[in-house]
Amino acid sequence: MEMLEQIRAVSDVIIDGYFVLDAERNILDFNQAFHAILPRSVSRGLKGKKCYEVLELEICRERCIAQQCWKTGKHLRLDEITGKVARTDRRLTFILSSLPFFGEDGEPLGALVVQRNVTDEAQVQTKYQEMLEQEKRERERLIYIIRSRTQDLLETSQQLLGVQKELMDFRRGRLV
Repeated sequence: MEMLEQIRAVSDVIIDGYFVLDAERNILDFNQAFHAILPRSVSRGLKGKKCYEVLELEICRERCIAQQCWKTGKHLRLDEITGKVARTDRRLTFILSSLPFFGEDGEPLGALVVQRNVTDEAQVQTKYQEMLEQEKRERERLIYIIRSRTQDLLETSQQLLGVQKELMDFRRGRLV
């Protein structure tokens, strides 16, 4: 197919993982970066498998990126798409881009799906957000403690002023 030849011509400059699908979502081709994220049990016989049999992403069944770009006729990018590699519990997060290919009759021939694995970055972002939330809770707790202790100090100060006033009155002989 001509589209495969065109992709292979530029494949050396694509550093992210990619795979090429036909109109039935069968994998026609892929690069080493895509192959490298898969365990051997999944990567064997990769060509001809359905893409959703290899990567079980949250969008695969109802919101397939290839089907979306075929429908719109335009390239598409989706950020922070999560899922897992088939037959594993390994969770991944991707930025996906898809470019549709159409025949002369306007029917979809296939799509190039490029995926950037941002799992590590997403985990760092999640941990950072958790740290910020924890710091916020700790700050609120400390503010509560400070306000409580300030109130205690004010009350103690008022009591001390009252005792000082009584003492002064006693010294002046005003207290009975």
